[in-house]
Amino acid sequence: MTYTNKTLAGALIFIGTACFLVGIIVSEALFNGYLVTRMISDLGVGSTAAIYNSAIIIFGILLVASAYLLHKAGTKLGFVALLALTGIGAAGVGIFPENIVVPHSICAITVFICGGLCAILASRIFSAPWSWFSPVLGVITLVAVVLLGAKIQGVWNG
Repeated sequence: MTYTNKTLAGALIFIGTACFLVGIIVSEALFNGYLVTRMISDLGVGSTAAIYNSAIIIFGILLVASAYLLHKAGTKLGFVALLALTGIGAAGVGIFPENIVVPHSICAITVFICGGLCAILASRIFSAPWSWFSPVLGVITLVAVVLLGAKIQGVWNG
């Protein structure tokens, strides 16, 4: 059985996302006193640093590898570039935990902005139903970045 570069890229994105999700869940469970109202990057410092940082670095590397495979498959360069930047930013978040403020902040904002834009562009790359959900998730991500930047908190925070 042969697999196309697009299929392999999709598998790598799935594996990377699953790895990152498991890393977050395990880190949250092991982080004494962690609440979901805290910044997710808090998991990258302290007792859960090795788990969280490894998971996000693996996620980033797999996104960059996926971008390469999609580029080889002829996927539009704008999408591929945003996917690669999202992966580089994600790996950077793990390499530079939040206590290394400036590089961590640059990497985190890269992930959210490039990831949100990438999700919006994905509507032109992939078929339904993914092409329907992806731009909505991208817009939600970008709105969240703006709200965080404006220091507007959700209703649940009072």
